Amino acid sequence: MLLHIPGIFSQEEASSIRQTLEQADWADGKATAGYQSALAKHNLQLPQDSELANSISSLMLPRIWKNPLFYSAALPSKVFPPLYNCYTGGGNFGYHIDNAIRPIRNSPEQVRTDLSATVFFSDPASYDGGELVIQDTYGEQRIKLAAGDMVLYPGTSLHKVLPVTKGARIASFFWIQSMVREDSQRTMLFEMDQAIQMLTLDHPDHPSLLRLTGTYHNLLRRWAIT
Repeated sequence: MLLHIPGIFSQEEASSIRQTLEQADWADGKATAGYQSALAKHNLQLPQDSELANSISSLMLPRIWKNPLFYSAALPSKVFPPLYNCYTGGGNFGYHIDNAIRPIRNSPEQVRTDLSATVFFSDPASYDGGELVIQDTYGEQRIKLAAGDMVLYPGTSLHKVLPVTKGARIASFFWIQSMVREDSQRTMLFEMDQAIQMLTLDHPDHPSLLRLTGTYHNLLRRWAIT
């Protein structure tokens, strides 16, 4: 399932973050890539121990965890500390699949990358190229979202970032370990949860609500790994 989640940050907030990041000391993005990915990766990245990265993440993570659309779709167990990258001057990242397990720096914890996420900070009109291209069951999807918006997609997806030929594409990316590791099961639960919410608004006293909600939780109980 590929999902657009709007408004993690307002456009004004995203613009302020982007301006701060433009002044950052960037490093070669290959530092956090595996061997195969490093061959295809041509971008800049904020060092993982950067105080600026930690400061932005402290604003972003609570919003993500509390976002009802994100929670319904991801059913998160763990979220990898966000990373930050910049594509400019032809920077790109060829087709790749993210590593299945990501160790958290300076921690014994690891995150299974069931889902991948990107939060955009640059106005899409401010740069040319830079689309996130994701191969899914419906073919090739090209993603270039408004500043402050997030895209969520399966970590198993083959994906790439097209060359940025003008301006700069600044974004955050990270991974989520879900309580439900199979994408098809998460998709079914997400669609059921959204239907329950709509039914609750339109027909709060409908007798089927209790049974449908019970079925949702019984499926979650069966599939969840905690």
